[in-house]
Amino acid sequence: MTIRRPGLPGDLPRPETLWARWGLLAVLEATAEGEETPSVHRTGCWIDAGGLHLDDCGCTWWTLARTGEGRFVLYGEDESSDVKWHEPAIDMLAGAPDWLPHDKLRDLLEGYELGCVYWYEDGTWSRAPYPQDLDDDGLDCGMSRFVDRDDVVRAMDLGDNGGVAPTTVLDRAERYELTPQALESLVAASAYDHWDLPAMLRALHLTGLSGEGIDSDVASSSLRAT
Repeated sequence: MTIRRPGLPGDLPRPETLWARWGLLAVLEATAEGEETPSVHRTGCWIDAGGLHLDDCGCTWWTLARTGEGRFVLYGEDESSDVKWHEPAIDMLAGAPDWLPHDKLRDLLEGYELGCVYWYEDGTWSRAPYPQDLDDDGLDCGMSRFVDRDDVVRAMDLGDNGGVAPTTVLDRAERYELTPQALESLVAASAYDHWDLPAMLRALHLTGLSGEGIDSDVASSSLRAT
């Protein structure tokens, strides 16, 4: 799957698949840093009550949040986005549904911190209309790392893990069958000493990738998506 510039709603995978791939990286990167002191700036992928986050502490940050049954919102910014600088101004919330976190998004807009907004409802991704002369909205640079499975596998960086194939772990996550026991076995078999298993298990619970704590229709739609 290729993300065009600027992105089109159809360039994004199903949100359950996007959530699974992003969530898996958040689980693998989870540490206790910032859990008790939220002011600590996080980098990489992580999850909290506000959803999944990506931040390279440089040119790109993104959030993917569930906002109800079958509803998701994806928003963020990459330095490649021309949306907030376009003249005349582009209304990134044009046509947006009422259930989006409008107050938060407007705060970001007022601070020139937002590059684009996509939302998912009734089985379809949508966004505001763009003018024909817009070159890029940053979606490609921000989300392509999750669209290509090979990129996700490379980002997992499991190292020497006792012969467990990264693709097997990713398959489990995409089926929402990454159980705590499977995660514990992965860490036990790994030669890495940097894993923070308690933090990983907390992140796993928040993502719902074990099949627990999420709506049954979300898990079943993820199974169909794979």
